Parts: sequence; structure tokens; C-alpha cells
Amino acid sequence: MFPGINPRQMKQAMKKMGLQQTELDVLQVIFKMKDVDLVIDNPSVSKINMMGQETYQVVGEVREQKADATPEISEEDIQTVVEQVGCLEKEAKKALEETKGDLALAIMNLKN
Repeated sequence: MFPGINPRQMKQAMKKMGLQQTELDVLQVIFKMKDVDLVIDNPSVSKINMMGQETYQVVGEVREQKADATPEISEEDIQTVVEQVGCLEKEAKKALEETKGDLALAIMNLKN
């Protein structure tokens, strides 16, 4: 973190200041913005608690993707909707596309 400082001393100093840092096992971080999503795969994420205030530090390689990009819909998802609702595959696929791949919402929409 700081060059030339012993990591043990750094931990002690952080503890004295009321700082607690925890490394999180995170697979992906997505920042959803108006026009674009920032996606970080396999990031290094630290949760820092300072006197009850939590902050997160994210480090990794960022890639951009259009915010309105429709996720890839798998045959498994289509079959799940068909089984739950009893509809045609074409209807299930359309419902999944409309809900951007949200299985629960697609099933609820088709049941209503």
C-alpha cells in the first residue's frame, strides 16, 4: 500500500484509526450508468470499514458494454419458462428478451 512501510505496522496503524479492511471474493462488478455499463471481471475488491462507514475499493480491468445490450438467452432458460408456464418456446424466448433474461419476471408476465 505504502512503499517502505511494514505491512504489520500498517495493520496496527489502521486498527488504531478504527479502520478494518476485508478482501472479498468477487466474480464480477458492474457499474450501471445511463448509456454504458462498466464491467470488471475477476476484480480485486476490498471492503473498508471506518467507524461504521463502509466503502469498497475495486481494482481490475474494465470493459464497456452498451447498457441496453440484451443478454444471451440460453435454451435452458427457455425450457425453464416453458415448463413453468406451459407456453410455446417462441413465447418463452420473446418474454425472456423483453425482460432482458430475467427468468422470474418472464414467468410472471406470461402467467398474467
